[in-house]
Amino acid sequence: MNDVRVVSIIPYKILPARLGGEKGIAVFNEYVGQLIPITAISTRNNDVSAAKNYTVLNRLANSRIRYFNIFLYFTLRKLIRQQKATHLLIEHPYYGWLAWLLKKTMDITWVVHSHNIEFERSRSIGRWWWKALKWYEQWVYKCSDINFFISDDDRINAITNLGIKKEKSFTITYGVEIPGIPNDIEQCKQQIRKTYGIGANEKIFLFNGTLFLHSNYNALQVILDTINPVLLNQTDFKYKILVCGKGLPVFFNELKEYRDRNIIYAGFVDDISVYFKAADIFLNTVMSGGGVKTKAIEAIAYNCSVISTQNGAIGLVKEICGDKLAIVADNDWDSYTAALLSMINQSTKTTPEFYKYYYWGNIAKKVEAILMKKPQN
Repeated sequence: MNDVRVVSIIPYKILPARLGGEKGIAVFNEYVGQLIPITAISTRNNDVSAAKNYTVLNRLANSRIRYFNIFLYFTLRKLIRQQKATHLLIEHPYYGWLAWLLKKTMDITWVVHSHNIEFERSRSIGRWWWKALKWYEQWVYKCSDINFFISDDDRINAITNLGIKKEKSFTITYGVEIPGIPNDIEQCKQQIRKTYGIGANEKIFLFNGTLFLHSNYNALQVILDTINPVLLNQTDFKYKILVCGKGLPVFFNELKEYRDRNIIYAGFVDDISVYFKAADIFLNTVMSGGGVKTKAIEAIAYNCSVISTQNGAIGLVKEICGDKLAIVADNDWDSYTAALLSMINQSTKTTPEFYKYYYWGNIAKKVEAILMKKPQN
């Protein structure tokens, strides 16, 4: 009998889930919540009605002081007792201090659900205090009972460089909600071609991301100024590059000066899956920032091929992705463009092995099996 019950701390707004990081928490809880009761506390700006198969209580303040509120100890202790919870799960290591206090005073199994190695991300974007974060993050992983890392790369990094015990470390990847290649790909292609006036003989390339993040707008700049000029000189095929995402900085001027250069700025779209299905190739030119690039996983799930930098492919399992993923060395834009040109006529499909590994339903079963076992000390 499964008597596992989870209380979770979600430290920021995730509902309704639109971005990759938000989905990584919301959908994780949705699928695991089909197998294990989950009650989460989160910030007051969440739309709790959007939670599926789990309960969200708006108990955290929206301001940053929530991370240092010692009174949350009493709130969590009461909630754990009410729910008769066996496990306390924290999203990210931020609330490690609070989980440590609860672990010291209650019979609870402490789980950390990591979405990237936080100090590595901070170091990559130049935050001066990354060494202090490294110390704290390492302490959290060592003190907890179970660590979920989002990729094998992160798990090995934590074991090798942070001294985290292998026995209590597991890879729980970002997942996808479809168990196989969708059957409406052709309809989506026709829809996008009609919406943006793209010809039937034109290839569709896609770039998507939260565009106010410097890692994403720098990646977009590479496409605009380095890759696209090479493509414009090709005479043997036609194409359009669709750019999706919110928060494009004003200095891009909505990409108006690129309209006659095969660039289409779609802005924020309600359903990015339609664009992934319509696209022939997803351009992943990200050069900084840590963690798994969730949009690359989503693209392959929708049978869209991906060309990625080495940094953009961190955490992706090349053997699972197969020929749907091409990886090029960072900053080698000549090779990147060459890989793009060679992939244009590729007709391979996403394999069943990909869905076996990345489908949320299978990931949730793995989580359940881990939580049912007695944690290793």
